[in-house]
Amino acid sequence: MNSELRVAAGCLLAGLGATTAALVWAPRAAFSIDGGFEGHARDLSVLYVDLPLIVLGGALVPLLAWALTTRWVHRPWLAALAAVAALALGVWGLTEWWSPRRHPDPGYGPGI
Repeated sequence: MNSELRVAAGCLLAGLGATTAALVWAPRAAFSIDGGFEGHARDLSVLYVDLPLIVLGGALVPLLAWALTTRWVHRPWLAALAAVAALALGVWGLTEWWSPRRHPDPGYGPGI
C-alpha cells in the first residue's frame, strides 16, 4: 500500500469518526440546547465545550488506531478493522460516560 493511499484512508477514517461522534452527541445534547420550558435549563456550553471535544476525540481515536496498527501489522484491512473497532468502543464509552442534562420529572412538560 503506497503512502498516498494510506494517508487518504487515515483521513477518511478520521472524518468518519468525527461525523459518527457528532451524530451520536446531537440527540443527547438536544435538551441542553433547547432548554425545555421557557428555556430555563438551557446550557449552551454543550456547543462550545462538549461538541469540539467530542468531534476531536471522534477524529483522533480511529486515526490513532489506524496509524498504530498500520505501523505494527502492515496489513491495511486489519488496520481498518482496528480503527472501526476503536471508533465503536469510543462511541460506546461516550454514551456510557457522558450524560448531559435530561428532562426533569415526567410531570413537568413543555407548557400547557
